[in-house]
Amino acid sequence: MNTNVKDPKYLIAYFSRPGNNYVNGQIVNLPVGNTEVAAKMIREMTGGDLFRIEAVDAYPADYTETTEVARQELRANARPKLTGHVEAMVSFDVIFLGYPIWWGTMPMPVFTFLEDYDFSGKTVAPFCTHEGSGLGRSVADIRKMCPQSTVPDGLAIHGGDVKNARDEVAGWLHDIGMSAEK
Repeated sequence: MNTNVKDPKYLIAYFSRPGNNYVNGQIVNLPVGNTEVAAKMIREMTGGDLFRIEAVDAYPADYTETTEVARQELRANARPKLTGHVEAMVSFDVIFLGYPIWWGTMPMPVFTFLEDYDFSGKTVAPFCTHEGSGLGRSVADIRKMCPQSTVPDGLAIHGGDVKNARDEVAGWLHDIGMSAEK
């Protein structure tokens, strides 16, 4: 047995928006955002640490207003300031990166998060929640922003089905070589 091999250390970093959200064709009030539900599943399966990516300037409570702010941020290639910072990012080997799909990619605070750290030599494993767009161009955006990282195929979970996605999440973790048992 090789005692020099250490178990990878996991971070589950995610952006999620509770409140008014578009789910299965209608606006509903979610007490916990869909991406947070998925992030907590991954945490349960891997034993990783959770980090919530949040913008200093909160998005509007109204869903339609939020989509408009998100569109303006995307057009401006904005980098919203974040409320927190991961201490000792260097200690993590694998970063599970979660987000909803907004306008075909990640919300702009996730871009800020990716630019705030050096992910060279790390695995950045993307997962998203969506209402029909899948991963959009988010994986390509992550690969462009993290060229010295391993970025496996991402997991796209339909937001309306996230609470029942445990098997889907476990299968993805297995497929990308991350143990779903801890």
